[in-house]
Amino acid sequence: ANHYWLIGAGPEPVGDLASRAIASDPESRAGWHLWALAESNPRERVARWQQVSTRFPQDQLAKANLADNAAALAGAEHDYQAVDLAIDTYEELLAVADQPDQRTALEKAIKTLKGWHF
Repeated sequence: ANHYWLIGAGPEPVGDLASRAIASDPESRAGWHLWALAESNPRERVARWQQVSTRFPQDQLAKANLADNAAALAGAEHDYQAVDLAIDTYEELLAVADQPDQRTALEKAIKTLKGWHF
């Protein structure tokens, strides 16, 4: 991933690395995370995070990335379905959050998104 962001080589080398990681170990969450991160199109990146979250339903990091990317997509494209996806995913995370600061951040994100009007 550093190759993508720090060197600026773009998503292709990272996508290739992710594909090799997934091929060698399909149960590697790291490979799937890298695969989702390598997508440059925001809508397609959300779709990838949905796939990772479905494949690994207990993966809170994947769900957080799904929610964050859906919220960003919603803001950029004024997409109410993406807002709903972000809210639903943040609410899933809130249901299992056990740290007070985590709960506070999730509650704030949910409240903010519920107030969005385009």
